[in-house]
Amino acid sequence: MSEVVLKAQRRDIGKKASKAIRNKGLVTGIYYSHGEEPIAISVHPLNMRPIVYTANAKIINLDVEGSNSTIKCMLKDISFDPVTDVIVHFDLFGVQEDKPINILVPVAFKGQSVGIKEGGILEHIIHKLPVACLPKDLPEKLEIDITDLKIGHAIHVRDINFPGLTIKTNGDATIVAIAVPRKKDEVKS
Repeated sequence: MSEVVLKAQRRDIGKKASKAIRNKGLVTGIYYSHGEEPIAISVHPLNMRPIVYTANAKIINLDVEGSNSTIKCMLKDISFDPVTDVIVHFDLFGVQEDKPINILVPVAFKGQSVGIKEGGILEHIIHKLPVACLPKDLPEKLEIDITDLKIGHAIHVRDINFPGLTIKTNGDATIVAIAVPRKKDEVKS
């Protein structure tokens, strides 16, 4: 499991206050969790980079200025400006060590497939899988060994198993396949 620290300041709520914070070049956000009071926060946009611009799943340790401890949470939602593509707002959701979380985890491959060495084409069909797990069991990515995968064969969700994880998708779904290469005379112009 990968963790990252996010330093934040408390902020006032409301449209005027949010606009003033954005005019200072900061990003507005909110932390919420079941049974807790929401915390309105603001952060520097550079602090959001390791959370937003990554393919890996991460637990965030929220460090709110003036607080004695960090809060474990996950990125729940994020909004971008439609013109400039700058982060405008984000939502963080609190996680508890003893309760499972539902999250999308990226799929990665290791090894070189026998089928690729024979001229087959790798078809990466599912890039992220929805899983349920305890926060301590959250992997950065689901690494699947494709070394023995031959031309015409595939790996389905039912073929993989990771300890501590429950994959929340149909077992018949294909994650990766090695396709037969097309012959030059089959290619249409």
